[in-house]
Amino acid sequence: MNITQIKYVLCVAGASSIREAASKLFISQPALSSSIHELEEELGILLFDRTNKGIALTDEGREFVTYAKKAVNQYEILEDHFLSKDKNKDRFSVSSQHYNFAIRAFTEMVKEKSPDKYAFSLHETKTEAVLEEVRSLKSEVGIVSFSGANEKVLKKLFKEYQLEFTPLMKRDTYVYFWKDHPFAKRKEISLAELTDYPCISFDQDTDSNYYLTEEALSDYDFDKMIKSDDRATTMELISELKGYSIGSGMLSGEDAVLKGLVSVKLKEEDPLVIGYITRKGSALSEYGKLYVSKLLQYKEIQ
Repeated sequence: MNITQIKYVLCVAGASSIREAASKLFISQPALSSSIHELEEELGILLFDRTNKGIALTDEGREFVTYAKKAVNQYEILEDHFLSKDKNKDRFSVSSQHYNFAIRAFTEMVKEKSPDKYAFSLHETKTEAVLEEVRSLKSEVGIVSFSGANEKVLKKLFKEYQLEFTPLMKRDTYVYFWKDHPFAKRKEISLAELTDYPCISFDQDTDSNYYLTEEALSDYDFDKMIKSDDRATTMELISELKGYSIGSGMLSGEDAVLKGLVSVKLKEEDPLVIGYITRKGSALSEYGKLYVSKLLQYKEIQ
């Protein structure tokens, strides 16, 4: 078994057919099939069921893919660190849910340190990816949140992944509207009043998305729901469909003008606790320490 074969399996698992995967990998279909078959023989298991209608992962194949993703991620970290053309530059990475204060802390850190050569990363991504990237040390620091609906699950994952969570703030629940929405000038609103409008929710795209949502009221049964995983798309859906999304109400004046959003307090409470995570037992770099110090400037929970 080698890293190339593992990458082949992941590509096939994400494709609709061997032909499509082979095209993406720029190899022939027979060569790809042969490589996977050799791996299956070595492992003594079938990774894929093959039928006239296509291919699908077996139960053992799904388990293999779970571990394979982690292995490839670790390999890419090693490859990036030791073989990259940027290996002689200072490196630092953060993974975050969608919070503007995390971006501001990052920019403040870069401006203050201002190294001569660097290759920094700020991954604005989904909850599961934030946890996994800090767990694997792809990122030194992650920004995550939880509400009452998923607090127990997130804390269980923190413990399982050997992550330390430091709370920064606790935010009440707000509804985001476009500035011309009929409810945009309200000071408070209830979910019952919103039934005629679609809720635009951030799509976590994972089997456990109910538990890993970064939004409050994740267990509420909305009559009209549209999922989006892109900020620009979300803004347009809210604007064109007179929809709304649910969040922490943290809109800076500049962002509110730029995106045309306003926030209105929601009567139903499900406060979000927002904070940062680091890997237990892993010492932070000088950039990690400075970034955390910038985050702590936003700390409200003592």
